[in-house]
Amino acid sequence: MPAQGQSASGFQAVGSVAVHTFEAQSATTAHQSMDGPHVNAMAGDHGGTDSARLADYDEVPQGHFYDPDAEYEPDPEYAATLAPDAARQRRERVGPTGRPLPYFPIPGPLTDHGPAKIIAMCNQKGGVGKTTSTINLGAALAEYGRRVLLVDFDPQGALSVGLGVNPMELDLTVYNLLMERGMAADEVLLKTAVPNMDLLPSNIDLSAAEVQLVSEVARESTLQRALKPLMADYDYIVIDCQPSLGLLTVNALTAAHKVIVPLECEFFALRGVALLTETIEKVQERLNPDLELDGILATMYDSRTVHSREVLARVVEAFDEHVYHTVIGRTVRFPETTVAGEPITTYASNSVGAAAYRQLAREVLARCHAE
Repeated sequence: MPAQGQSASGFQAVGSVAVHTFEAQSATTAHQSMDGPHVNAMAGDHGGTDSARLADYDEVPQGHFYDPDAEYEPDPEYAATLAPDAARQRRERVGPTGRPLPYFPIPGPLTDHGPAKIIAMCNQKGGVGKTTSTINLGAALAEYGRRVLLVDFDPQGALSVGLGVNPMELDLTVYNLLMERGMAADEVLLKTAVPNMDLLPSNIDLSAAEVQLVSEVARESTLQRALKPLMADYDYIVIDCQPSLGLLTVNALTAAHKVIVPLECEFFALRGVALLTETIEKVQERLNPDLELDGILATMYDSRTVHSREVLARVVEAFDEHVYHTVIGRTVRFPETTVAGEPITTYASNSVGAAAYRQLAREVLARCHAE
């Protein structure tokens, strides 16, 4: 039998170290006045002095309360895609995955930064929300005071486009960092409009790297060597992988500490997860024993369809605690943010989609803190 807090596969689950159920949190704050300081998901809204900020994941300061329904102004039509029975969701705090929704606290400020945790956003199927999740998870982590580097590791350059960069106008990209000796990361690095978040951009040149790397010594570790000088400057490095299981993706997995698998709630997307987990296990055995599957992120979820609910239920049944409690629903806001070239956390800060990615950031931080 696996130890408590571990799944059968041996991966460390969230457990109870970093999260509390909403019911338990409500019990500790029910006596407090609603006029007290209000901590919500918006960056920097700590409702008081530094001493009143949430300094630890294991407690909420006196006078603070947590109300997830106050984090945004719900669009009723979009909210219905996440909860067919919204009243029951609020009453019982049951998440879209059918499990009790844990309490993910607002993270406290950091006094220093680094070394970075590297997260690979990976799925060999295209169109499942990898790039959208990379941009918005990174932006939400940056809102919480974490220094974040996003790595566009897809020759299509979608991550760069999503942050307002034209890949065709770039003279230096991550390709140059990989293939040219003596190239410093600072020469390629771009500052984004989001404070605390930087970008290593990409364009079609990166497609040549997959061919050129074949003859290189330790070819699977090329990205790892390129990112090593940057580790001390950031708290999180998030890599947007291309939709394949080729050499570039293997490079990303070799460099990463954790893998997040965005999974569209659709049958064909579900079929490819077994092949991806097999690849992750091979990289663990042969190249990167520290690699862990951090979680499977359900995206493009619409609970109004039986198919979405069935797919999500099957994913939870198969992967249990590896499935994030946070679920990303369908909304027109996401394609709008791509056109605008900015994250949803700034484009539509009070939207349900922005709140979902803020909750995902808190869940990722809670999992990392639980280790």
